[in-house]
Amino acid sequence: MSTFTTISSDKLTRLIGTANAPALIDVRTEEDFAADRRLIPGSIKLGHDKVTDWGRDFAGRRAVVSCLRGEKLAQGTAAWLRQLGVQAETLEGGFEGWKAANLPLLDTRKLPPRDAKGCTVWVTRARPKIDRIACPWLIRRFVDPNAVFLYVAPSEVVGVGERFNAAPFDIENVFWSHRGELCTFDVMIEEFGIATTPLLRLATLVRGADTARPDLAPEASGLLAASLGLSRMYDDDLEQLEAGMLLYDAFYRWCRDATAETHNWPTNKVKA
Repeated sequence: MSTFTTISSDKLTRLIGTANAPALIDVRTEEDFAADRRLIPGSIKLGHDKVTDWGRDFAGRRAVVSCLRGEKLAQGTAAWLRQLGVQAETLEGGFEGWKAANLPLLDTRKLPPRDAKGCTVWVTRARPKIDRIACPWLIRRFVDPNAVFLYVAPSEVVGVGERFNAAPFDIENVFWSHRGELCTFDVMIEEFGIATTPLLRLATLVRGADTARPDLAPEASGLLAASLGLSRMYDDDLEQLEAGMLLYDAFYRWCRDATAETHNWPTNKVKA
């Protein structure tokens, strides 16, 4: 049961992927991490012995710390973070408890190299519409919350990727791209090993909107309309991405929590 300084896997899984998710910090030893290099989705890997160096970066925020079993490393790190002004909790049972509950784990072997600040860097075509907003949303919410996205001319995506050590996505003939009937969003969910029922439902909407298949789900047409509207509202691709984050937050919460809910008028008519 969760306490003031701990959180259960059940409660944490409801926060991951949402806009108000806490910072997730994995402080397993290098030996423990080498034995299983997966991460709880959205986590960053940091050293417990350097908490006084990096801890202030999380001041004023909420954070959940996990180690192998939720014992001394996580609890000691969380205690230090609280000294530094962080609302820090530890994950009950740690990484092993999360894994025993058969909850999704991110395959870090598929991650591109990180830059000097520890961020993954991605590059794609400018003027995004659907996949090129959906994929960054997925990465920021479930893979790397600090990921950097570069939008460049289509002809320069591969070259920029090579020069700036960035992973190209959603262009032809690269790893992170469409495969058969699947769009790039589908591929990322599969390759990272983070499939859940809500994400797969959202992937169907993205695929329907991105590949002119509105028959896949009625909501795909709505996602297409909203995406095209955003592309007309913003000239700056990064501003459009920020607006798109809210759009996909809303669609994700619908996929997770509200698919059975309907709405009509009047909703609460008082009976005579």
